[in-house]
Amino acid sequence: MSGRSLRIMVTGAGGQVGSEVAAHVPHHDVIALDHGSCDLADRESVELAVVSAAPAAVVNCAAWTDVDGCEADPERAVLVNALGVRHLAVACARVGAHLVHVSTDYVFSGEKDGPYDEWDEPDPRSVYGRSKLGGEREVARHAGSWAIARTSWVFGRRGRNFVDTILDRARKGLPLRVVDDQRGCPTYAPDLAGALARLAVERRPGIYHVTNQGACTWHDLAVAAVELAGLDPSVVGTATTAELERPAPRPANSVLSGAAWTAAGLTPLRPWREALTERLAAQAAEAPAGAEV
Repeated sequence: MSGRSLRIMVTGAGGQVGSEVAAHVPHHDVIALDHGSCDLADRESVELAVVSAAPAAVVNCAAWTDVDGCEADPERAVLVNALGVRHLAVACARVGAHLVHVSTDYVFSGEKDGPYDEWDEPDPRSVYGRSKLGGEREVARHAGSWAIARTSWVFGRRGRNFVDTILDRARKGLPLRVVDDQRGCPTYAPDLAGALARLAVERRPGIYHVTNQGACTWHDLAVAAVELAGLDPSVVGTATTAELERPAPRPANSVLSGAAWTAAGLTPLRPWREALTERLAAQAAEAPAGAEV
């Protein structure tokens, strides 16, 4: 990455991805803002934060990612995920900051037979997906210099995520039924953060799909997590999306192809199972002696 020290602002720094970005830019001046420090829905708060800091780049990891919550409250979803991003994009343009914005596989319908590449037409089916597509369009319209990184199925070392939820239930002996008719690409938060940091420091423009390599179902991911944690994978039962009756529709296929990332000469992220192995090994090492992990 660039040898010159840059000021980089990270919004959503309290989340599982935002909290990891600073580790990948050790020689740069990082301003980490959580929701309490910068509420994207508050235009004046956003403008004050960006203009007063005058960063060279902003990595936006802030979003409302509760898919079913967004379905129940479309106004809040739009306020945070679309209009809030407009506030940030306008402020970035004002100070000449390169904006790196995190988006999602949910901008697609999930009906394509193969992986989605960066040139496929978005067609979201949920309120969350529509609000995130709105955010993408606000970035493209209002940020002078920008990159959008679409990702999927994020798990990490902090915050609530699918892997930790599955392992917690497996260790407690609680029933587990996981959908096996949705396919996607698991993504390890520290690996994603490294990619976002590179887009910010190098001021790379455009839309990129950034996930760990390899696709699987949610059931496959759950079984892998349970196995790697040394537990019995037979405890993980199957279910269909229809059986779970969730309020918001989920894309059946959200596999993302990183064609633009690879074409730009950037190194693909490692396979998801390798990242998951590292995560669970670190979790075991961090646990107090005698504790269940």
